[in-house]
Amino acid sequence: MVTDPITSLTNSRIKTVIKLRKRRQRDATGTFIVEGYRELFRLLEAGRSTRTLFISPELFIGSNELDLVARCRKTGSEIIEVAAAPFRKASYRDRPEGLLAIADQFDTSLDQIPLRADPLVLVVESIEKPGNLGTMLRTAEAAGLSGMIVADPMTDPFNPNVVRASLGTLFAVPLAITDTASAIAHLRSAGVSIVATTPDASLAHHQADLTGPTAIVIGSEQYGLSADWLEGADTKVMIPMPGSVDSLNAAMAAGIVVFEAIRQRS
Repeated sequence: MVTDPITSLTNSRIKTVIKLRKRRQRDATGTFIVEGYRELFRLLEAGRSTRTLFISPELFIGSNELDLVARCRKTGSEIIEVAAAPFRKASYRDRPEGLLAIADQFDTSLDQIPLRADPLVLVVESIEKPGNLGTMLRTAEAAGLSGMIVADPMTDPFNPNVVRASLGTLFAVPLAITDTASAIAHLRSAGVSIVATTPDASLAHHQADLTGPTAIVIGSEQYGLSADWLEGADTKVMIPMPGSVDSLNAAMAAGIVVFEAIRQRS
């Protein structure tokens, strides 16, 4: 542990962390922020490592933080102690937990999605809200999906708010980031049936056969699915809504259809 902790609010290392809130800086450096005990624990459990771990012991909220710090050190991570005030400045959380790391972005090519043995994949197109994208990752992990494809992303999965909303499941779910045309071609080549969700469909989601190799596709919050997905789909389904509203939150819609597929498969 560093004997002289960072105490200045204008320290250059603190400024570096803050810059990584911007996608341009994340893309330029190939790094991103991972903050919080649960998120860092899941990163390590997935066999990944951090470049740098900033710690503020006075902000720790449990008794296991030092064990996690030791695990990071064993993987070669630089450990930097930070006083509470500059740590709070670097943090993007209202209640920092005293653990914030810089990690390398990992491979998100389509090859990361295993399309063997009756796969079930979630595809999300042009999702704008980091909270929705993070929640969809949690759904994918909870359902034990083969993976998740983020097509034409409006917000990138390495956004710190996606990491937070995913509760670290970003590191547990096989993930690919690509464009729509490449995603469709990849699924087609593997013999995966494309099931597009749209309120204009006549078939209810629970009436569709979701038991074979399947990709469930969810569109953006504002516009839904693009014409490319709708035209390329093998099946179009809608979620029946007897109430007065005609649409659902994108993350909620994903959960409903995904767990219907899990029900059918069980």
